[in-house]
Amino acid sequence: MLDAVIIVLGFVGLIWGGKTFVFGASALARSMGVSLLMIGLTIVALGTSAPEIFSSAVSAYEGKPELAIGNALGSNLFNVGVALGVAALISPLKPPDSLMEKEIPALLLVTFVTGALLIDQNLGVFDSLVLLGVTGFFGYRLFRKRVNAGSVPEIEETDLEQINSFQAVVYLFLGLALLILSAEALVQAASSIAVSLGVSTAIIGLTVVALGTSLPELGLSVTCVLKGHHDLAIGNIVGSNIFNLLAVLPFPGLLAAGPIEDGLLQRDYAVVLLLTLLLAYFCYRGIKKHKMIGRVSGGIFLLIYGSWFMLMLSQL
Repeated sequence: MLDAVIIVLGFVGLIWGGKTFVFGASALARSMGVSLLMIGLTIVALGTSAPEIFSSAVSAYEGKPELAIGNALGSNLFNVGVALGVAALISPLKPPDSLMEKEIPALLLVTFVTGALLIDQNLGVFDSLVLLGVTGFFGYRLFRKRVNAGSVPEIEETDLEQINSFQAVVYLFLGLALLILSAEALVQAASSIAVSLGVSTAIIGLTVVALGTSLPELGLSVTCVLKGHHDLAIGNIVGSNIFNLLAVLPFPGLLAAGPIEDGLLQRDYAVVLLLTLLLAYFCYRGIKKHKMIGRVSGGIFLLIYGSWFMLMLSQL
């Protein structure tokens, strides 16, 4: 029970720490004369992904790489199987035409590359460097696209101007400390639960940790659907899944290289691939044949995730 409470507090700390880190870093950059465009494309983009990065890094650093790998794969499963499934059940989704031109091909490419790297059931330095190389490529493309389009994450300039440089530094280090401490607490509590249940840390990462770190995606997807922003609901899931594989998986390979559990490839990655292919098909059908990603599609996503999750529970 104590470990469960610590895990919940860890999730809260990661989210709060990420927001505090973003605010402090943005305010400091603003006080140094950095434009809002550059702040949005760099600091905010990094800060919103900080919880996943820090929890993965701490897991790998402490010799628990399968917790980080399980978190990445489990988050992708939850995002499509639950977040997008629930969103489609609430209201049929119309995928934007641009999705099949860049985002879906990018997600398929990253998913296939990840499978090819994991097929030897080992995650090493070379694998991580390949993933980081792909991350750099997509990051550059996204950076250039947003600069040309003038599109950046929203920042309230008035809030940034209300604090001085010293206060900004305090916010920055407070957010950083919260991220590190929350990630440490989360990893330790999750590992303790795994030991007490007699299961691997990978299963805890796939279920408990992945579910917690993916709840923001579920909330955002439902909110977008209720407001009629179907493109944001789908785009949020696709972007999050690309990031989970590219920015989370390199840490285990760099900090704790070695073999991975058979189930992570043969069971969990296989379901990730299945859901990704289904998502790509439903988006293709929606765009080419003008069909919505409807409640039947959402039910299929939830059924696949539910079946996989029941299998995980049977191993606890």
